[in-house]
Amino acid sequence: MAPSLPILLLLLLLLCTLQHPPAIASDLPKTYIIRVDHSFKPSVFPTHAHWYAASLLPVPSRPLHLYRTVFHGFSAVLPPRAAAALARHPAVLAVLPDRRRPLHTTRSPQFIGLRTRLGLWSDSDYGSDVVIGVLDTGVWPERRSFSDVNLGPVPSRWKGSCESGPSFPSSLCNNKLVGARFFSQGHAASAINATAEFFSPRDADGHGTHTASTAAGRHAFDASLGGYAAGIAKGVAPKSRLAVYKVCWRGAGCMDSDILAGFDAAVADGVDVISVSIGGGDGGAAPFYLDPIAIGSFGATARGVFVSSSAGNDGPASMSVTNLAPWLTTVGAGTIDRTFPAELVLGDGRRVAAVSLYSGSNLLSPLPLVYPGATGGLSAALCMDGALDPAMVRGAVVVCERGSSPRAAKGEVVRAAGGAAMVLVNGLAYGEGLIADAHVLPACAVGADEGGAVKAYASAGNATASIVFLGTEIGVKPAPLVASFSGRGPSGLAQGVLKPDLVAPGVNILAAWTAAVGPSGLAGDDRVTEFNVLSGTSMACPHVAGAAALLKSAHPSWSPAAVRSALMTTAAVEDNRRLPLADEATARPATALDFGAGLVNLDRAMDPGLVYDLRTRDYVEFLCAVGYEPKPIEVIAHEPVACPEERPAAENFNYPSFSVLFDGGAGNLSKSFARRVKNVGKPDSVYRAEARVFAKGVEVRVKPGKLVFSPGVTELGFVLSVSADARAMKLGDDGAAFGFLSWSDGEHLVRSPIVVSRMLIS
Repeated sequence: MAPSLPILLLLLLLLCTLQHPPAIASDLPKTYIIRVDHSFKPSVFPTHAHWYAASLLPVPSRPLHLYRTVFHGFSAVLPPRAAAALARHPAVLAVLPDRRRPLHTTRSPQFIGLRTRLGLWSDSDYGSDVVIGVLDTGVWPERRSFSDVNLGPVPSRWKGSCESGPSFPSSLCNNKLVGARFFSQGHAASAINATAEFFSPRDADGHGTHTASTAAGRHAFDASLGGYAAGIAKGVAPKSRLAVYKVCWRGAGCMDSDILAGFDAAVADGVDVISVSIGGGDGGAAPFYLDPIAIGSFGATARGVFVSSSAGNDGPASMSVTNLAPWLTTVGAGTIDRTFPAELVLGDGRRVAAVSLYSGSNLLSPLPLVYPGATGGLSAALCMDGALDPAMVRGAVVVCERGSSPRAAKGEVVRAAGGAAMVLVNGLAYGEGLIADAHVLPACAVGADEGGAVKAYASAGNATASIVFLGTEIGVKPAPLVASFSGRGPSGLAQGVLKPDLVAPGVNILAAWTAAVGPSGLAGDDRVTEFNVLSGTSMACPHVAGAAALLKSAHPSWSPAAVRSALMTTAAVEDNRRLPLADEATARPATALDFGAGLVNLDRAMDPGLVYDLRTRDYVEFLCAVGYEPKPIEVIAHEPVACPEERPAAENFNYPSFSVLFDGGAGNLSKSFARRVKNVGKPDSVYRAEARVFAKGVEVRVKPGKLVFSPGVTELGFVLSVSADARAMKLGDDGAAFGFLSWSDGEHLVRSPIVVSRMLIS
């Protein structure tokens, strides 16, 4: 049917307006992401692409990306005045400025409960039928981690491709690396350093190779980083297939438009799981309809794709967690029971515990120890580029404070100024959490308490120091600890959903590495290594992606929400001493605001007993419940939405955790949470509830207290009620109290965290 005359006139008027807009003082073109209501397409245009080009884009603009899967729309470079005019078009739901986001940057599979020939590895055939899509910096395909030896053919449902480019012929893909694509259109031509990068899926940064092999790397014997962490390296799902989507570029970061294009392509190609170790910017605070990671992951989840995302590295500050959408699984970082100790020996005889991955010789002869910050100001204290006085640091061990620049880059600054070695000290914000790095000169890191003493000693004059590197230590206790840098809750955007969801190994993780840059990641580091050890929630995220791949392989019918529920309700909340998880930054007990439901425990996740499931409409109802209007929800949900006149209660969102937010009122306070659980264990099962909140003046009840399942009754509901006397209620120093709800049938323990707090946002 031909478009009506009014529509044609409207399109003609818009085109004229876009081609001859009024003058604006500052009108430099920028990249925008345009979310379109696809139902407006006039039938005269054979495709949406024709419609965009003919009616929505000013001449001579062309789309950078066309989005067809996770949502409809395109990205383009437009003058702000044209973007503003486009935003007024009735077919345009949203115009989003493109933004740059940073990356969030073995023994760990065993540490989370995987055993050779037993349990989930065996029951899932190591994830062989599952495709994991990794949105990152690409891949170095020649590494042993990406071998396809003894792997069967690619699943027939796979529709992806292997794009060729400089140094990356399509023949590099195989039955392991089944797809490889790259997206750079969101960057200005000058933003990507062509001499340091490959305009192909090849990884010039290393981050993508590391995360991909963490999720699904094949067994590689005799792996190590210069002798550190020696052993067999393997990913969490070593038989899963990998598809890499290069959306981040060395030194240039990751543009939202490219990230969204990666989501769009991955879902269209047929991935089952997506790992996205990207976030930051204002993604932790922007509404979901302005966050392309939230938009892209919603479209993926709605099509049955599990999305694992990193919680960010801005801990231990409160409310530092990122990637907050409830359809994402947000992963914080924990330590494992392996570390790389070093010892800083001071001239007065004190021996200070430290960590390092420096692979050279010990610094046995004492050298002068100097602290540039004592006289040179903040830049010198932080060892920023150009801030060190060569006359002061030449031939010395230089004390540098952590922050403002990459840790290994400070060593490069020290070396360039003539320094012989470096001691990297934590400030109070980093506490006692230590990260080992493959430094370019003899160097070690020490915690905040010892660091203060080291700075004082170095500032007093005539100080000396030496450094001894002690290799690899296994069996460290306590472990895990919540990593000091791991993003912490509560959510700054949707307080009713506890984030992060859980933690996974993210400290001192050995995985494959690029040959384009040395293990420090610095341009001047010409060392070549097959493996590298990195720390960050970037490393935790692919652990959960790999875990999801195993669960999807073992339970193909499970939804992404069911997979997340299985991981959360079986997570561990004790360390290897059988004591409550602690916070690396403070050594005090951690809370659910730090670790969510706990540490991934794949020993139990294969058979969780019960799951809290969610469907696409549940997410839409949640958005209605928390106050989103239909049009912004449509930007996220890919289809028209009508919120009911009486909005649903956010407390009834079927999430496997409970965030109890009381208002500021006095007297009696109460909240009720309706939930439903699905039996995925034995058909005839009886579960009994136990619920506690460890705070004076707070009570918790569950009705019914017993759930009886049968072959004909596989899903049942219950209500958890939390009440408090505002005058008697005693919350902790962090303004919260904590507890749990557990359902048990004598064989399974289905545990959910409970957090009680006062409203932070009115």
